[in-house]
Amino acid sequence: MNLFDVYPLFDVNITKGKGCKVWDDKGVEYLDMYGGHAVISVGHCHPHYVEKISQQLNTLGFYSNSVINKLQVDLAERLGKASGYEDFQFFLINSGAEANENALKLASFFNGRTRVLSAEKSFHGRTSLAVEVTNNPKIIAPINANNHATYLPLNDVDAWVNEIQKGDVCAVIIECVQGVGGIRTVEKEFLAAIRKACDETNTVLIFDEIQCGYGRTGKFFAHQHFGVTPDVITVAKGIGNGFPMGGVLISPKFTPAYGQLGTTFGGNHLACAAALAVLDIIEKENLVQNAKEVGTYIMEQLKALNLPHVVDVRGLGLMIGIELDCPYKEMRTKLVFEEHVFTGCSGTHVLRLLPPLCLTKAEADEFILRLKNVLK
Repeated sequence: MNLFDVYPLFDVNITKGKGCKVWDDKGVEYLDMYGGHAVISVGHCHPHYVEKISQQLNTLGFYSNSVINKLQVDLAERLGKASGYEDFQFFLINSGAEANENALKLASFFNGRTRVLSAEKSFHGRTSLAVEVTNNPKIIAPINANNHATYLPLNDVDAWVNEIQKGDVCAVIIECVQGVGGIRTVEKEFLAAIRKACDETNTVLIFDEIQCGYGRTGKFFAHQHFGVTPDVITVAKGIGNGFPMGGVLISPKFTPAYGQLGTTFGGNHLACAAALAVLDIIEKENLVQNAKEVGTYIMEQLKALNLPHVVDVRGLGLMIGIELDCPYKEMRTKLVFEEHVFTGCSGTHVLRLLPPLCLTKAEADEFILRLKNVLK
């Protein structure tokens, strides 16, 4: 039996990781400036992370959500304090797509509506509702095309407010920094106008923090740069540092009802142990501040160098887009095989950087030197 061929793969077999470095089966070392799609938040194989998962697995790896799981309670309390959302409620699942799926479902239960506003170039997942509000027709199958989503230009205040004021919108879902969409950031005035229009029409405001959250932008959540509070926040990726996990932070204005939401594996004991270890490390090693400082350093250095083929450098913290005047494909391949650096991409012309939040300035300099070699 062969694997179903759905990914274009680099011919590299990664077998080991430590911090911001990974090694292949031939012993070649690579600098990881992508963190496996922003998943690796506190670094590969952090000793505390490994210890806590191992301890939990030696005790209990899984039991169902039909009984109390004290680790879930501890995680909710810790996450509330770390993020500033202590009064919110927390629902745990397994992935980012599931988080957005449940957020949209919650919104529809709340106001009984079905229409969703989403941004052009957005990405919210590949499951039923999540893919329908993702602005990419290539991955929306006919069975998912149910006309629930209206796509609007990011930061076009008038377009969004006019649609919300029609009174039939169930939810607005926004990435405050678009990842797949090219590292495009929302504007403060735009978010404030959206919040006001949602309040006036009983529309649910959802912020997708799956890629841009969990300290990556230099604040715990990206939207905290803009001073606007949503009704629902979705998280995943960095919450588990590689262990599959997602969550929905839910405003107190939502009243829980048994049976509306559910999950088999979500919030299992092993997943919670991983997430608690991640919070331990983020707090102890001050990784949110590190993301801000090192990310700013990378962007300042790249802009000052005025490198060939670089059109723009943008982002927040360690969520950085390097826009090129040519397709990234050849350069990204050279970065992997000649300079031994992993990066991501957005569209056809943007290199996307999503490294672990523990990236040092020395490692940042290493990356910049290797990028210069390729661009020249």
